[in-house]
Amino acid sequence: MAETWNKKEREKKKQQSKKEKAERKQERKENSKDGNNLDSMMAYLDENGNLSSKPPDPRKKITINVEDIEIGVPKHGPEDPEDLVRKGTVTFFNDAKGYGFIKDQDTQDSIFVHINALTEAIKENNKVTFEIEMGAKGANAVNVKLIK
Repeated sequence: MAETWNKKEREKKKQQSKKEKAERKQERKENSKDGNNLDSMMAYLDENGNLSSKPPDPRKKITINVEDIEIGVPKHGPEDPEDLVRKGTVTFFNDAKGYGFIKDQDTQDSIFVHINALTEAIKENNKVTFEIEMGAKGANAVNVKLIK
């Protein structure tokens, strides 16, 4: 069976590429002995976070407790229920529409109050205690009670 000219050329190219690949591999082996070992490729961080070529001093090592690292929002402990109750004055209340506003005594913020959040009827200028709950449009007063 006779080989065609095209087949011979492809075989020559394959042999040539194998030979070139073997030469590149040999060249890499020879050059790797010129100090390109693992130690020369290592980079270290010093105590200030900068890269350096020498390892850090083990005497300056600081151990950090993993539980002390906080990522994101810090955890809130249980809150005292008395801290949640606020005092204020009713600045506006419309009985027909069923809503009004309370001015917080501490922060002087105006807080929305709905008639469903009342435990008893209120009028303007009444002193009240309430709790704040965040709603879709902002802070809302809930558990509103008259101070007697």
